[in-house]
Amino acid sequence: MSGSITGTTAAAAGATASNTRLAGDFNTFLTLLTTQLQNQSPTDPLDANQMTNQLVQFASVEQQISMNQNLERLISLQQAAQLTAAAPLVGQRVEVEADQLALQNSRAEVRLPAAGTARFAEITVTDGAGRPLRQQVVALGTAASAWNWDGRDAAGRTLTDGAYRVTVNGRGGNGEAVALPFTVAGTVTGAEQRSSGLSLSIGGLAVGFDKVRRLLPDA
Repeated sequence: MSGSITGTTAAAAGATASNTRLAGDFNTFLTLLTTQLQNQSPTDPLDANQMTNQLVQFASVEQQISMNQNLERLISLQQAAQLTAAAPLVGQRVEVEADQLALQNSRAEVRLPAAGTARFAEITVTDGAGRPLRQQVVALGTAASAWNWDGRDAAGRTLTDGAYRVTVNGRGGNGEAVALPFTVAGTVTGAEQRSSGLSLSIGGLAVGFDKVRRLLPDA
C-alpha cells in the first residue's frame, strides 16, 4: 500500500503549495495596503469608498485561504476513508469493467452475458502492439458464463503474467455483428490513490474503483 500513501501525500502537498502561494499573495496585499496608509498625503487622504473596497478584498482573500485549508482537510480525510474502504478488497476476486484482462498465475477470466440477440462471442486477446495472441469463438448459453484463458498464445507458448488487451465481439445466429457487453475478473492485489481517484490493482491491470461491478467467491 506504499503507492497509496505516496499518492495521498502528493495530493496533500499540492494543496499545501497552493495555499502557500495564496497566503503569499495575501501577505503582499496587506503590505501594500499598510504602506499606502502610511504614505498617504495629509492633504489628499485615501478615499473612504476606495478604502472600504480594499478592506472587502482583504476579507475575501482571508476567507479564501481559510476555505482552501478546510477543503484540503476534507480531501485528505476522504482519500484516507477511500483507502480504508478498499483495504478489505485486497486478496478478493472482483468483476470489473475493463478493456484489458489480468493474467494472474497463468489464469485470466472474461465474463459473458446470456445469449440474446448475440448468440456467439468472438474473444480476441492482443499484446501491447495490437498483435493477436489468442482468439476463440464461444457459444453463449441461457445463463451468464465465463471464458477462462490459460495464458497460452495460439502457438501454445506460455505468456508472462500481466495485463493484456481484450475485445469481445458479439455475433448473431447468421454471423452478423451484435454489440455484446462483457466484464473481466481477477484478484485485487493493491489499491492506490491517484489524481483521478482511487485505483485498484488486479495484477498488472489498474482500474478505477468505480469500475467494480461485483465481488466474486474464491475460485
